[in-house]
Amino acid sequence: MTTRIKFCGLTRIEDVRAAVALGVDAIGFVFARRSRRFVEPGHAAALRDALPPFVSAVALFMDDEPDWIEQVIGAVRPDLLQFHGEETPPFAARFARPYLKAVPMASVGDAAAYARRYADARGFLLDSHASGGAGGSGTVFDWSAVPRLPRPVVLAGGLDAGNVAQAIAQVKPYAVDVSSGIELAPGLKDAAKMRAFVEAVRAADR
Repeated sequence: MTTRIKFCGLTRIEDVRAAVALGVDAIGFVFARRSRRFVEPGHAAALRDALPPFVSAVALFMDDEPDWIEQVIGAVRPDLLQFHGEETPPFAARFARPYLKAVPMASVGDAAAYARRYADARGFLLDSHASGGAGGSGTVFDWSAVPRLPRPVVLAGGLDAGNVAQAIAQVKPYAVDVSSGIELAPGLKDAAKMRAFVEAVRAADR
């Protein structure tokens, strides 16, 4: 199976273009305003316009107000929403857009039970943060704790070119999601790290 790749927290057009050239499947834009990778909707709309067909734009939120989410949706037209906070299942479903729900593996005792609450989710992003914490920390969680889930698993949390092959071999996720592992600084990606990450994923798939 081909492991899909999502680069998250992009803020610069040159990084978006580099990611597209590498064949990345999805680009994540962070709209949680407390994040160091936050991007304004107007700027994100310009970045989104640089995406060719079949590369998905993902809008990440964390306990944001409905009006803000609707504003972002109107400006950016994301293909997929990603909820990273304590959003309830009815809240996540109210925007009539496909969504991913992040599972805070550092604090959820039963990830499978947590995921079952979100019957409408298209997939679950397993990250190393605790409940109430942000992703993009560069911290790895215990991959042996990944349960069998009813929807595709997106593996995140501390991935980089040095460990993503091991993660794929152990977890066999539908997709991998990377942010800090391809950065010079929060929101500023490194072209060499991006290329190395994609090459490591492709090698693991082979």
